[in-house]
Amino acid sequence: MFKGGIPFSLFHIKPEIRILGIDDSALISDRILVVGTFFRGGMWLDGVLSTYITRDGMDATDSLIRMISASKHRNQARVIMLDGVTYGGFNPIDIVRLNESTGMGVIVLMRSMPDFENIKNALYHLEYPEISATRIVQLSATHSNIPEPLRVAHLIATGIICGESCGKP
Repeated sequence: MFKGGIPFSLFHIKPEIRILGIDDSALISDRILVVGTFFRGGMWLDGVLSTYITRDGMDATDSLIRMISASKHRNQARVIMLDGVTYGGFNPIDIVRLNESTGMGVIVLMRSMPDFENIKNALYHLEYPEISATRIVQLSATHSNIPEPLRVAHLIATGIICGESCGKP
């Protein structure tokens, strides 16, 4: 596969690539806290964002776009990592719109067996598809098999809502 005439294997992913990890909090009310963490690779936390979405609503994509667009870090981040494609119960994220509105690649991680056709379609929206997504996840999963931007977003979101971080991202 090629991008701009250059084979993907020749692209180098910098160890300090700027990543925005996004996760939601526990579902204990109709307003669900969503936290974003800006990381350099999997080592340095540079910033934290937050917004609220409606439980089982249809406002997650718009809320994330507004949250990201208002951030001072928005021009530094290259990739958005999501823990699944629904937040706040069943409030779906339109990853194509998220990609088009932010200009960032979108990587979706899922705990259960994924739908490979959907993953293929999601990777299409990453600037350098399969090779880059794998490399970015490897670079940012420094302390566990969960990438740090997602792990820390989850810890912050559940810690704020539950009083102490809990559960798996």
